[in-house]
Amino acid sequence: MNYLKRIFQAPGLRKKILFTIFALVLYRVIAHITVPGIDHAALAGLFDQNELLGVFSILTGGSLKNFSIVLMGLTPYINASIIIQLMTVVIPRLEELSKEGEQGRQKINSYTRWLAFPLAFLQSYGMILLLNKSAGGSLIPNISDLSVILPIMLTVSAGTIFLMWLGEIMTEKGLGNGISVLIFASIVSGIPAVLGQTLGIAQFDQSKLIPFVILLAVTVALTIFVVLVTEGARQIPVNYGSRAGTRGAQSALPIRINQAGMIPIIFAVSLVTFPTIIAQFVQNSANPTVKAIAEFILANLNGASPGFLYIILYLFFIIAFTYFYVSITFDPEKIAENIQKRGGFVPGIRPGRETAEYLGGVSSRLNLWGGLFLGFVAVLPILLTKFFASQSFGSVPLLISGAGLIIVVGVVLELIRQINAQLIMHDYDKFN
Repeated sequence: MNYLKRIFQAPGLRKKILFTIFALVLYRVIAHITVPGIDHAALAGLFDQNELLGVFSILTGGSLKNFSIVLMGLTPYINASIIIQLMTVVIPRLEELSKEGEQGRQKINSYTRWLAFPLAFLQSYGMILLLNKSAGGSLIPNISDLSVILPIMLTVSAGTIFLMWLGEIMTEKGLGNGISVLIFASIVSGIPAVLGQTLGIAQFDQSKLIPFVILLAVTVALTIFVVLVTEGARQIPVNYGSRAGTRGAQSALPIRINQAGMIPIIFAVSLVTFPTIIAQFVQNSANPTVKAIAEFILANLNGASPGFLYIILYLFFIIAFTYFYVSITFDPEKIAENIQKRGGFVPGIRPGRETAEYLGGVSSRLNLWGGLFLGFVAVLPILLTKFFASQSFGSVPLLISGAGLIIVVGVVLELIRQINAQLIMHDYDKFN
């Protein structure tokens, strides 16, 4: 209580928190505004039949299930950010901008915004067609008519741009990274619905309570595990020599276990689910070979009922993309060069090339554990669900997916760090 009292006694922090709450309420209201012209009965029936879409809807805060004007959420913006970040390594101009400090970052953010809209427009077309096809064509009548689908695409794309703007305003005037906080709100907002659904079913089928309680306990244990690993880092000691009569200093370079964050899971999910999306379009093909391949993909790589091939590929892609992404974002040669320029060295390691090789080796070993951590957290809920289904407990919905748990933990830890920093600044100002 004393901690909360200190928070609301700091005027600047109080304003940030209240603005963030207002923005989140606005977002949740918008997420329930349905695009005009949608058959609500067909939409409800679609989500009752397809569990995979239900999982996606939870990650988008229910906007998918409501066919909201923010149907795509922030997915196009996230994809644009990843693309621009990868292009920074390939395109020299972007690499130069990334080294120009705040002005360069603003320019790169501008490119990301411009790329987000065409991505949102293209993805909205694919999502609308997929949902309509999954509902048997009854969701949106006359979808082949350009005057019908084009306004829906523009509305959904505008919704993504609005969320992108709202996230940036939250970053500027609120607390934490606005985009991350909006994604966090999307995930957390689905938990009460899952709780209510499961407890409602348990009133008529007591056997559902057993796997639910187990999943609840696993979620708590997994949360603790994710916090520990997220905060875990290998501290590389760095000594700095004395200069102009000043004494040398000792410091440490932290290399986190999970350096890649959520990006490998996003890549892996996209790569594993893409064949399923294609297969749904061609499963009724007249070509027997194409039809057989589509049926095999839908049987083995379907996220709604994932088989062991799906799980193995999912785990493999997560580990592979962990190495790939960190190899782009972590530059041991640049870090070694910066340490050497400041007169520092790693004890027992020669400055320059040997330091870069040492840092690269440490990062590579941590990547293996980081990739296994991400894979374990992403795959464990799937394995538990399959286990309960095999034990005749039936399908029990997860409170939160492994990927969502990593996002929630990361956002909460960052918010706590920012609140503590704001409190320290407030206490410092009182003594000046």
